[in-house]
Order: sequence, then C-alpha cells, then structure tokens
Amino acid sequence: MPRLLFLLPAILFGAIAVYFGIGLTKDPRILPSALIDKPAPDFDLPALHDSKPRFATTNLGGEVKIVNVFASWCVPCKIEHPVFMRFSEQNDTPLYGINYKDKKTDALAWLARLGDPYDRIGQDLSGRVGIEWGVYGVPETYIIDKQGRIRYRHVGPVLPKAMAETILPLIEELKK
Repeated sequence: MPRLLFLLPAILFGAIAVYFGIGLTKDPRILPSALIDKPAPDFDLPALHDSKPRFATTNLGGEVKIVNVFASWCVPCKIEHPVFMRFSEQNDTPLYGINYKDKKTDALAWLARLGDPYDRIGQDLSGRVGIEWGVYGVPETYIIDKQGRIRYRHVGPVLPKAMAETILPLIEELKK
C-alpha cells in the first residue's frame, strides 16, 4: 500500500499531462457551438440605419443567409470587411449584420468609410443578442439555412480562403 501512495502523484501528473497534451493539439479557432442545427435564437434588434428596417429572427427564414457579428472597434472586422464587400457584389445571398456593443455614430462612420455590404443591420448595444447566439467575441459569422437554423459558425475574421473553401460551398449546398 505505501508503494501505491508513492506512485499516486506520478500517475496523476501523467494523466494531467496527457489531458493537456491532447488539448494542445486542437485548433483554438474551432469553438463548439450548441446552436448548430438548431433554430436561431429569438431576437428583435433596432436598425442601425434609420432608413432600413429592424433585424429580427423573423428575417431568417425562407432562404439561406449569412449573419456577421461585427463592430467598428474590432480590428479583425476591418480585415474581413473587404471579403464581405466582394461577397455582396458577387452573390445574391443576403448578408445581415449584428453591430455588437458599438456606438451608432462610430458604426455608421465606419460603414460610410469602408462601404456597407449588409442588407440589414441590427444594433446590439447591450450584447444580449450576442450572448444568446453564443458569441465569444467579434467577428463571428453564421450561415443560416432556409428553415432559420444555424448550420455553420465561423469564429474570427472571414478571409478569402475560408469564404472560397468553406462558406460558399456550404451556401450552395444549402440552397439545393
């Protein structure tokens, strides 16, 4: 029995080392989402633009859509913005935005300077809708199917490679 007590710390250390060793081999950009294949959470956000309609859950059914969570203070959002500008010019899939914890004037100035690729933008000042969607931080992008279910979640900036190799093929498949 005393020998087992002597080996116990070594066994525990080995088990912990294996656990963390496996964890370190995973891609940190892949964050699981409990919402995949489930309906998008209920929300109703005021429009960022006074001239455009509100953005709500009811806008997500009927056809495949992209929802991008962004903010003017977000540096990676600025990096991915040209990708969404090209997407909106070259595709008929609606692109909606959720402006996350951002001042209205800052967001409007940012879009005026960089361009506005979004069909609708809801303003999530409190971050409550972001919490319900499981947003860890901006930017995050979701693909919504015809039934209003979340089918894919991209954490971090959408770069051209991710758009071409993952997002566009998934959109085409979901449109069938």
